[in-house]
Amino acid sequence: MKKLIPFILASLMLITVSNNYKENYYIIPDESIRIRIIPNSNNVNDQYLKKQVKTNLELDLAEDLKNSKTIETSRQIIKTNLNKYEQTIKQALKNEHSNQKFNIDYGYHHFPEKTYKGVKYKEGEYESLLVTLGKGEGDNWWCVLFPPICSLEEDEESSNNNKNTEYSLFIKEIFDKYIR
Repeated sequence: MKKLIPFILASLMLITVSNNYKENYYIIPDESIRIRIIPNSNNVNDQYLKKQVKTNLELDLAEDLKNSKTIETSRQIIKTNLNKYEQTIKQALKNEHSNQKFNIDYGYHHFPEKTYKGVKYKEGEYESLLVTLGKGEGDNWWCVLFPPICSLEEDEESSNNNKNTEYSLFIKEIFDKYIR
């Protein structure tokens, strides 16, 4: 029995180490809606404009979708408010003294693979709200609008400073409800 203990401990350590090096893929549910913003280029100015558009657009989307419980309702809200979102983008660009052209479209669009916080998200064609600034050749930002992972991410960032345990449980409930 004494000879088995080191073998068991070594096996557990090996399993733990191998699990840390395994690539994790996170599967976003089929019933989801994403948002993607592609800037004109990777220069500092274009990336800054992307961030400004993202910030302003997210405020509208978070407010509009805050009570949505189903993907059908979220789809309808987004489609109904496309003109509003277009105006939000125009205003965000105007506030930055930019006359950059842009396109906004709701439908199925290609998303590249993304690694975020050690988790890989697979590339593919996904239902989404797509905003393309200028030539759309820069590094993009994307997130999931439904289930509401984008707004959870913002809440997580602001609550990380407070170490809010209750919020951690709330995130688990959301993931369990929409993803598992």
